[in-house]
Amino acid sequence: FEDKVIKNEFAADYIFHKYCNDKTAGVIEYDEANGLMEVAEPVGPVVGIAPVTNPTSTIIYKALICLKTRNCIIFSPHPGAHKASVFVVKVLHQAAVKAGAPENCIQIIFPKMDLTTELLHHDKTRFIWATGGPGLVHASYTSGKPALGGGPGNAPALVDETCDINEAVGSIVVSKTFDCGMICATENAVVVVDSVYENFVAAMKKRGCYFMTPEETKKVSNVLFGEGMRLNAKAVGQTAKTLADMAGFKVPENTVVLCGEASEVKFEEPMAHEKLTTILGIYRAKDFDDGVRLCKELVTFGGKGHTAVLYTNQNNKDRITKYQNEVPAFHILVDMPSSLGCIGDMYNFRLAPALTITCGTMGGGSSSDNIGPKHLLNIKRVGMRRENMLWFKIPKSVYFKRAILKEALSDLRDTHKRAIIITDRTMTMLGQTDKIIKACESHGIVCAVYDKVVPDPTIKCIMEGVTEMNVFKPDLAIALGGGSAMDAAKMMRLFYEYPDQDLQDIATRFVDIRKRVVGCPKLGRLIKTLVCIPTTSGTGAEVTPFAVVTSEEGRKYPLVDYELTPDMAIVDPEFAVGMPKRLTSWTGIDALTHAVESYVSIMATDFTRPYSLRAVSLIFESLGLAYANGKDIEAREKMHNASAIAGMAFANAFLGCCHSVAHQLGSVYHIPHGLANALMLSHIIKYNATDSPVKMGTFPQYKYPQAMRHYAEIAELLLPPTQVVKMTDVDKVQYLIDRVEQLKADVGIPKSIKECGMVTEEDFFAKVDQVAIMAFDDQCTGANPRYPLVSELKQLMIDAWNGVYPKL
Repeated sequence: FEDKVIKNEFAADYIFHKYCNDKTAGVIEYDEANGLMEVAEPVGPVVGIAPVTNPTSTIIYKALICLKTRNCIIFSPHPGAHKASVFVVKVLHQAAVKAGAPENCIQIIFPKMDLTTELLHHDKTRFIWATGGPGLVHASYTSGKPALGGGPGNAPALVDETCDINEAVGSIVVSKTFDCGMICATENAVVVVDSVYENFVAAMKKRGCYFMTPEETKKVSNVLFGEGMRLNAKAVGQTAKTLADMAGFKVPENTVVLCGEASEVKFEEPMAHEKLTTILGIYRAKDFDDGVRLCKELVTFGGKGHTAVLYTNQNNKDRITKYQNEVPAFHILVDMPSSLGCIGDMYNFRLAPALTITCGTMGGGSSSDNIGPKHLLNIKRVGMRRENMLWFKIPKSVYFKRAILKEALSDLRDTHKRAIIITDRTMTMLGQTDKIIKACESHGIVCAVYDKVVPDPTIKCIMEGVTEMNVFKPDLAIALGGGSAMDAAKMMRLFYEYPDQDLQDIATRFVDIRKRVVGCPKLGRLIKTLVCIPTTSGTGAEVTPFAVVTSEEGRKYPLVDYELTPDMAIVDPEFAVGMPKRLTSWTGIDALTHAVESYVSIMATDFTRPYSLRAVSLIFESLGLAYANGKDIEAREKMHNASAIAGMAFANAFLGCCHSVAHQLGSVYHIPHGLANALMLSHIIKYNATDSPVKMGTFPQYKYPQAMRHYAEIAELLLPPTQVVKMTDVDKVQYLIDRVEQLKADVGIPKSIKECGMVTEEDFFAKVDQVAIMAFDDQCTGANPRYPLVSELKQLMIDAWNGVYPKL
């Protein structure tokens, strides 16, 4: 009786104190800036099962939690404590209604199994909160209703040689004697390591614990358990003296706990079972590891998921970790009484107070928490449309103008000592590499040259370069060349600094670059600076986080990570003078594709679009001139700038399906990248230019199909002002397509894939289905304004093969 008073006060006072200030009704949280509101809704009506072991405190606890969460609750009490349960329901109901609660907020039924069963399955029952015997808990979980329930405890306590024996014994005795051992979390067995076993027994005896003889243990076990080890309800919650009298042997008047020694954990061993009374099984372990084994067996045998206790020096972090990892319990208590520690807020104030201790999925339950208001609430989340943080990332330094190499590299004079120049044989033969060496040496930087980069660099090519870097030990890398040299340099830096980096991790597709599963590690620990010096005007690789790598099987992998972004770009048109016409043409249209695709991308922003438009303007103004006269330095400079400016745009807005297809045309059919883009660009413009696509790309700032309008805005840049107001958006987009086709003709681009003569018709159609799938899987696809079907990509390539003129 006296301990039940404490339990009633705990259920009332501690629950109130813990949750009185929590918001559990209406709007409980509102983040206006990020547009998220959380609204609490009750789960009820709730059916509450009350056990005979806690017939009043459990009702107080559950009723307060339900009132706090606006759930009405109907109790089903145990027949053995019906009167006490009815009494406390009346007290609670009277107080609740007086405080303004609804009339029927707390109810109770007569304790009949058929009534309880009907209540569990009633149409209006929404939630079952079960505390009781295994039969009722099982019935609750199998009722078809959401349920929370406890389970058998059978908690073991391990006492090791480093603990304070007197503290451990004091805790065990106060726990086991509280309410005569009826709390499910109470210790049912104590495992003691051999070296302190005798000291432990002596301390227990000193505290009034009686160690039974084997014969007495057998007698008391026969009282405690019936046939099939079924617990005798009359023995539950009895004092040690009463149990001894029931078993027919005498114990001292001051006896508080009966201790029965055991050595095995098995069904036939009574001391291994949950006892719910003042009987304690005692096991002797050889050492700590053996003790952990016994505790694991005890919990697994009769209390999986519930509670386990460890008495040790709390500095033994390794022992605590081993115990928590190996013993299958969700409530691991260290140096505290199990019954009073597990119910929370007494021996650890961060543990939530509760009289329903759950066993998690290991014990067949749906939660492993101490049950509180959050478990009886549905949270309605109201989300307002908000865009995540956007970005604009470019190299730390971008230098541009003619003949600036030496001055630009002066930034590195005092901070770098050894530079590796990554380029190809052509640059070495043309003397361009010597210019870099001379400029570096003037600043006291020693150089080595790796000039074995091949077009569409392969992993083999990259790793050969890494081998040379490992020998030379550079702290500066300078990429000189077109996209291939710069892509190779980005990857060589990565593998030089992280030799075990998995390429597939970086090649894995993502929806949002900020939320990718795996990306590049932080670069710069060995190569402090990566400088890119483009010699072609098209790729924009000198300012982007992109690199394209070709596998040994010939497949191209476009890789994206902002760690790959060069630290410095030197955009000097002197390096582009004398570019062959064909290279000028192909790289120029590649730059145009970058500008156009980045402008209509679903990830384009107010920061990227001005760059895209400026690049378009410069290319239409200068590509034809640079193609006609390779030594026109002004045209070369504008094309070189346009390439870098378009690169800055697509480095942040990304690209689209033109590049998705072009990557695969290069990989499978070996069509050069710039030419592949040129062959597809107008077809992609026509495909995207619709206000009602079958599927639209998904990114929060892209609110509705806008590609038609965006293409029209590019056209308006090229149109005479007087014509802009006279044309519809459809007319403007067609004008853009016509201008693109005219520019392609002016710079010698063939009209079709067939006409370019790089792939046979048989080979094209034999592989086009697979190429369409590969294009769909390309990283660039996700930013396209129209999310493509594989069949549509295939048709676009067939149209490009046949040279069908794109007409809206």
